Amino acid sequence: MMNHGGDGPAATNLRRDPFKTSVGKGAGQRRRQAAITIGKDRRDSVVRAKRLRRADPADHGDGDAMQLAAVAADDDVAYKLLEDSTAAAVLNLKNIGKKATPKKVEALQTLRRLLSCSAYPPVHVAVQAGVVPLLVDCLGFGASEDQLFEAAWCLTNIASGDPEQTRAVEPALPLLILHLGEKNPARVVEQCAWALGNVAGEAEDLRDWLLRQGALSALARNLSSPIITLVRTAAWALSNLIKGPNSRAATELMKMDGIVDTLVRLVSNGDDELVVEVAWVLVYVTSMSDLHSSQLIHAGLLPPLVARLAVSHHQPLLTPVLRTIGNIVASDNSKCDAVLAAGQSLPGGINGALARILETEHRTLQKEAAWVVSNLAAGSILHKRAVFNGGAVSPLLYLLATSTFDVRKEAAYALGNLCVAPRDQGEEGKPILEHLNVLVDRGCLMGFIALVKSPDLESARLGLQFLELVMRALPDGKGPKLVEKLDGIAAMEELQFHANEELRIMSNMLIDQYFGEDYGLEEEFVSGDARTQYGPEYPPWRRGGLAA
Repeated sequence: MMNHGGDGPAATNLRRDPFKTSVGKGAGQRRRQAAITIGKDRRDSVVRAKRLRRADPADHGDGDAMQLAAVAADDDVAYKLLEDSTAAAVLNLKNIGKKATPKKVEALQTLRRLLSCSAYPPVHVAVQAGVVPLLVDCLGFGASEDQLFEAAWCLTNIASGDPEQTRAVEPALPLLILHLGEKNPARVVEQCAWALGNVAGEAEDLRDWLLRQGALSALARNLSSPIITLVRTAAWALSNLIKGPNSRAATELMKMDGIVDTLVRLVSNGDDELVVEVAWVLVYVTSMSDLHSSQLIHAGLLPPLVARLAVSHHQPLLTPVLRTIGNIVASDNSKCDAVLAAGQSLPGGINGALARILETEHRTLQKEAAWVVSNLAAGSILHKRAVFNGGAVSPLLYLLATSTFDVRKEAAYALGNLCVAPRDQGEEGKPILEHLNVLVDRGCLMGFIALVKSPDLESARLGLQFLELVMRALPDGKGPKLVEKLDGIAAMEELQFHANEELRIMSNMLIDQYFGEDYGLEEEFVSGDARTQYGPEYPPWRRGGLAA
């Protein structure tokens, strides 16, 4: 069992990611490592990290450039023309010089359209042609609003490219941060925040650089803007800036005056699109520290957050809301109490809301909801009973039997945690027979046996732990008979020579303990000659667990 005690940085790192409770003897572990890790969020990070700003529908200027960009993705010749036009636009901007004139704005607009009208803009051509120093010059103080806006838009789309292109905009970052000030026009501030968000989404070293240069406080201030699109973009950029497994930015953010109340207010009053971005900020701050979760709970976050969970059908919103709630309940029992209390005014409470999401057809939401349930089910006996009676059991059983592997694994953790008593005077691992009998009678054992056969080590271990619980806990020798009937012995035999020592030892131990030489002898003597059932020799599992 992993030790979560101690002081200092090492202890902080251990508590940084929630651990899911394991079934059986590991039922005291309350954090699940995959809650907020680079690996688990990889696909979401790719989708969310960078955003190309496309041309506005109302922008009809420079029709030739827009029409060329629109067809370039499907036509090699057209794309070559698009590249040539981009190089020419950069050269034109260079020839205009540093003096701010209407012609410079027009040149920036032409370049911006070429970099925004195509799904695959020729960013590489613009960078190779030397556009970044020109755009940096365009961000100088004293430039017109239009010039600042167009230059920031160009930099935004350059930063949405591959890593090399994103890093190419580094010379512009100090000016982009300075233009986040409240004295600048809102559309300029929003576009600079968009560009910085793309940069922050690229790599940890860039996030660290932005943090040192004051981007965090500058972005956070804009969460209080009356311009809703600016608030939305600032929140998205903040979520990129504070993400990561070792982000000190999340801690710095939560120290800012008024930020907790601001986040709660935005969740309470914002539209769905805004709450999506704010909820991702909450995902990262709640994954970093129990203190952050406590601050947010004290400020009143849970009622509006749980309400969103209960009524929304918007997958981009539900995903970060589920992760935030999962991070909170992965902490301690008091926070589980707070989450359950926050849902009392809702029909069916939070367990009813989670059951509704488990019954959707969206795999990601099923997985996230099952993870939240597993953390609630890892709490006190009252939490386990609330989950068991709250409507989630039926959809969890269905998912365990029918869903994709990753969802089945999450459902198995939730169901397993319902069957194991919490740590109580050293009795951790004691079965809750009332729950275990119901789940076994409803057919869950087959799903856990399937996990035993899984190549995933964690899943195989989980399956073995549940089989051990069933064989140990069910009365009158019912457990081993059920395992045998469902081919659980064969599943365990497959692990007897496994490369993983823990699985190998555990499977052999269970076979020896529950299916040793004396297993079934009473029944065989009653029925007569044992050889009529097994042949002249005991089957392989009766020879000390060694397969033939």
